[in-house]
Amino acid sequence: MSIGVGIIGAGIMGADHARIIAGQVAGAHLVAIADADASRARAVAAETGAGRATGDPYELIADPAVGAVLIASPDATHPDYAIACIKAGKPVLCEKPLAPTAAQGMRVIEAELSAGRRLVQLGFMRRFDPGYTDIKGLLETGRYGAALAFHCIHRNATAAPHFDAAAAIVSSCSHEIDIARFVLSAELTRVQVFRARKSSLATFDDPLLVVFETDKGQIVDVELFLNAQYGYDVRGELVCETGCLAFGPAINTAVRHSGVTATSLAADWRPRFATAYRLQNQAWIGSIASGRPAGASAWDGYIVTTVSDAGVRALDLRSPVTIAQEKRPALYG
Repeated sequence: MSIGVGIIGAGIMGADHARIIAGQVAGAHLVAIADADASRARAVAAETGAGRATGDPYELIADPAVGAVLIASPDATHPDYAIACIKAGKPVLCEKPLAPTAAQGMRVIEAELSAGRRLVQLGFMRRFDPGYTDIKGLLETGRYGAALAFHCIHRNATAAPHFDAAAAIVSSCSHEIDIARFVLSAELTRVQVFRARKSSLATFDDPLLVVFETDKGQIVDVELFLNAQYGYDVRGELVCETGCLAFGPAINTAVRHSGVTATSLAADWRPRFATAYRLQNQAWIGSIASGRPAGASAWDGYIVTTVSDAGVRALDLRSPVTIAQEKRPALYG
């Protein structure tokens, strides 16, 4: 049986998700696209073969032909649309963040708890990226001993015009927060942010070094450099007791010419994580069919927001901040 999917948001991410669902995911078909800009919704619907377009997201959620909803609208709209989907009993794949604030995120948690089942999967697609899943799998074999430290690099060619240092932590570092918890099966307990010498090409403090401690005594360091100029570069190294596990940017064709060996880097996150997005969306559809949740939960999204908030406080205070540890509801395992 094919699941009818409705997508809220027809911007960059919504349009990309529509293409993935339409052409790369088995067991699903596009029913509708909703966007505040109805003409944009119509354009994406026409391109991807969605049945219809609308300017009203709540109309899409209520549509009986829509069996599942993908939310890729502006961040501030995520909690209200997710809660409407939960009340309608419809599974959701929500782009991060779950909500702009922890308090708003808790509203989504409370809605799921009232429903008595998990319906929301967060779009932390790195949990499906082969680089991260490989090092997590290798760590769990026990062959390399315990994980001691996790080095993460997150570099963009240029930052969005509205970005500042706090946005770098909230928007960019949120992926490293989630993936560190996922790879290490640990919670982050303390954070400190260090400002490097500011790049002359940046309009805010850039780069930053964000350092976390975990409840297992590990260190996670994240280099955030959002104006690195040369391309999109995300990679990491897991340091273990008897070995190190590392991965780099997506594997590309190597070219040897004029005395140089080179591979190209992605311009932004979409080609770098194209495989992860496809696997994430397929896992979401598969989880609906099987009834077994996949990927990051609403609780994971809530925790990432609380950790990001602590990171912004550490940035402002220029001192370490302890991250409050909250009890995970039984619904989330």
